[in-house]
Amino acid sequence: MKAKQILLNTLLSVAVATGVLLVYTTYFAPDSGPTTIIERTTDQPVRLTTYNAIESGKVAPVDFTYAASQSTPSVVHVKKFASNAYAGGNDPWREFFGDDFYHFFGMPRRDAEPQRRQVASGSGVIISSDGYIVTNNHVISNAEDIEVTLADNKTYAADLIGTDPSTDLALIKIEADKLQALPLGNSDSALIGEWVLAVGNPFDLTSTVTAGIISAKGRNINILRKQSRMPIESFIQTDAAVNPGNSGGALVNLNGELVGINTAIATPTGTYAGYSFAVPVNIVKKVVTDLREFGIVQRAFLGVQIRDV
Repeated sequence: MKAKQILLNTLLSVAVATGVLLVYTTYFAPDSGPTTIIERTTDQPVRLTTYNAIESGKVAPVDFTYAASQSTPSVVHVKKFASNAYAGGNDPWREFFGDDFYHFFGMPRRDAEPQRRQVASGSGVIISSDGYIVTNNHVISNAEDIEVTLADNKTYAADLIGTDPSTDLALIKIEADKLQALPLGNSDSALIGEWVLAVGNPFDLTSTVTAGIISAKGRNINILRKQSRMPIESFIQTDAAVNPGNSGGALVNLNGELVGINTAIATPTGTYAGYSFAVPVNIVKKVVTDLREFGIVQRAFLGVQIRDV
């Protein structure tokens, strides 16, 4: 009976203590702030790789408008003329009787009929605001008069500063200022597969822009042997459409920088058949600098030629 009373008193004491503690923590204990509950989830930032055709329309296409707008004002139309050409042509009767006989009957003398005859045309690139223009040597070779037409249709007579048949480059100059020069890029950093634009005047169609990619670099196509004993060929090959009249025009990257001078095409027909070739701008920089400073390109020469075995 006594042990039972002790157990009862113990349970009563525990109950009272628990109640007191509960009242204290509820009304008197300091607030420890809200309870933070951390939930874990099994979702991961992954997705299936199925290509959704609806989403493909959201991908922006390659934009050539900036490069075109930056380069077209800097690409000019270059025309080569031969003087002392006559409208009369070859006249055997005039040759037999002479100009005095013709003049007696009121006909003009041959030497009173000189006309300029356009014999070739191509393109050129303005590389300085004071009128220096780079083009191909074969565009202006043997020219007696050179005429340059800008993108705004203003026409100027051009002076020949110098030529470099080994690279098929030439430097000419017009008396003008505040021209929009095309910034020079770095052809060594140009990558195969990179988008480029060809800007020029094919078939006398001024300010024509075509697009393609760099197909290869360092191409030797043996096209300059006819005009130089020591040709230097390391062409950039592209699939941008280039035709007669594009020679001397610009090959530009999407930043609107010059990376090459369009020079040749590989074709069995004489017109574009899939591949074109441009002189890298890093070669252009060396040639232009020497032509401006010395009038010729300075190179070391050992008198040794390398040929395929």
